Amino acid sequence: MGAKLSNIIETEKLTKIYNNGVKALDELDLTLNSRISCIIGRNGAGKTTLVKILSTQLKQTSGNARVLGYDVVNDRHKLRKIICSIPQEVKPAGISSPLEHLVMYLTSRGFSIRESFNLARMALKEIGLGEFMETPTDELSGGMKRKIFVAMALASQADVIFLDEPTVGLDPISRLEVWGAIRKLKGNVILTTHYMEEAQTLCDQIAIIDKGKALKVGNLNELMEPLKGKVRVEGIGEISIGDLKISYLTPEEAKEIISKTNLNNGVKVSVKPVSLEDVLILSGVEIEES
Repeated sequence: MGAKLSNIIETEKLTKIYNNGVKALDELDLTLNSRISCIIGRNGAGKTTLVKILSTQLKQTSGNARVLGYDVVNDRHKLRKIICSIPQEVKPAGISSPLEHLVMYLTSRGFSIRESFNLARMALKEIGLGEFMETPTDELSGGMKRKIFVAMALASQADVIFLDEPTVGLDPISRLEVWGAIRKLKGNVILTTHYMEEAQTLCDQIAIIDKGKALKVGNLNELMEPLKGKVRVEGIGEISIGDLKISYLTPEEAKEIISKTNLNNGVKVSVKPVSLEDVLILSGVEIEES
C-alpha cells in the first residue's frame, strides 16, 4: 500500500484528557517532516500519550492528528498497515529466539510464513544479530534484546516507525548498539527519548514538548543558535535548577566573572560546553537525572 505524499506527522489542537482529569496533551500543534525525528521532554510531558495517539492505540479527546496524511481515527485501518510501533514497556519472551519473535510478529502483520522467515533472517543479520537468531533471548544482553524490536521494525517494511524510549535503562555500550540499529531502519522514524545525547546523535528534527504543548521544533543547529558562541557556567547565574545556579556566557565573560569570584567562600564554579540540555533549560523544562 502506497503512503500519501504529506508531512510525516501533523497535529492540530490535539488534546488528551484522561478519566482521572490529567491533561496529557493540551491543544498540541506539531509538524514533523524529517526521516528521523525526536520528541523530547521530561517524564510526564506527554510524549508517550502522543505516540499512542499517532499509532492509533489511543483516541484523543479533541483535535486532529495525521500520519503521512492519514487521519489517526478515520483512516486508522489503512494507517495500521503502513506503521510499526515499538512501545517502551515491551519485553521479549525468554524462551523464544529472536527469529521466532520476528516470525510471529510478521505473520501477525499479514506476511506469509515464507516471507516472514526471509524478512526476519535478513533483518536480524542487518541489525547484527545474525549469529544469535536462534539463541533463547534470556541468554542475550539488554542491548541485544532491544535490538530484537528494532529488527522487528526493520523487517516490517513500515513507512513510519514509532520507537518510545528505545534505550531506557540500558548501559552505555548497549545504548550505542541500539543507536546503530536504529540508523539502519529504512522507514521514517519517530523517536521519544529523555536522553539528550540520543536526540543529538540520531535525530534530524527535534521537538521539545512540555505539559502537553510544543515549545520548540527544529534541527539541532536551529535549536542551538541562541547559544552560539556561549558556554555553560555552573555555580553562578540567574537560572536555578534545584540548588544549582547556571549562566550562559561567552568564554571571555565566563573567564572575567570567575576571576572576580571568591572561590574560597565555598562557591564551586565549572564551565562546560552547551548542549541540547541547555536548550531545554532555557525553554523552561526541568531536567531530570537519567
